Amino acid sequence: MTPLKKKCLLSTLAKLYPEPQSELAFGNEYQLLIAVMLSAQCTDKKVNQVTPNLFRSYPSFSALSKAKLADVEKIVRAINYFKTKSKNIIATAHEITSRFNGAVPKTHDELTSLPGVGRKTANVVLGETGAAHALPVDTHVFRVARRLGLSHGKTPEAVEDDLKKIFPSCEWRNLHHRLIFHGRRVCGARKPDCKSCALRALCPTGSIEHEPERCTKVQ
Repeated sequence: MTPLKKKCLLSTLAKLYPEPQSELAFGNEYQLLIAVMLSAQCTDKKVNQVTPNLFRSYPSFSALSKAKLADVEKIVRAINYFKTKSKNIIATAHEITSRFNGAVPKTHDELTSLPGVGRKTANVVLGETGAAHALPVDTHVFRVARRLGLSHGKTPEAVEDDLKKIFPSCEWRNLHHRLIFHGRRVCGARKPDCKSCALRALCPTGSIEHEPERCTKVQ
C-alpha cells in the first residue's frame, strides 16, 4: 500500500468511526479480562447480557477464584462454550490472585500463561489498558484486512504481523476497533455492502460491479 493510500484509508476510517471503543461493557481491568475471555466466538452483546450478574456476584479475582463451577455456569450459560469458559475464568482468577497479587499482568507472556487466555485476548487487554501497543486480530479484522489487500496471511498471526509492518504502533488500537466496526456494519462475512462502502475505491475486492459475490469468497 502506497503512503497516500494508507493515509486515505486511515483518514476515511477515522471519519467513519471517530471515537472507537470496545463494545464490551467493563469498569475495571478485572472486568475487562473476564469479559474478553467470555467473548471468544461470541458476540459482545451476548457477553454484556451476562456479565452484570457475574460481576455483581463476583466483584474481584479473589471472589471469582472461590466460586463454585456450577454457579458460574448457571450465570454465563447463555454464551457459547460456557462450560469451558466457566472453568477458565475461575482458574485464571485463582492464578491472578495467587501469582500476580490480584492484578492483571502487564506483559503478553504473563497473560498468555493464564488458563484460556490466548494471543488475541492478551492483545486486547494490553491495548485497552495501555500496558503496550497491540493489534488484536479477530474474525472481523482478519476478513476486512484481507479484503482490503492489507494482508494475504492465512492465519490471524500472519495478518497481525502484516498490519504491524504497514501501520505505526500509535494507530494499532484504533485501527483494530475501526476494522471491527467496519466488518460488523459494512463488510459482512456473507453479504458485504460493497456498493455503499466508503472504502470501495481503496479495496481491490470491492471496486468491481457485482463484487459482493466475489467478496464472499475471501474469508
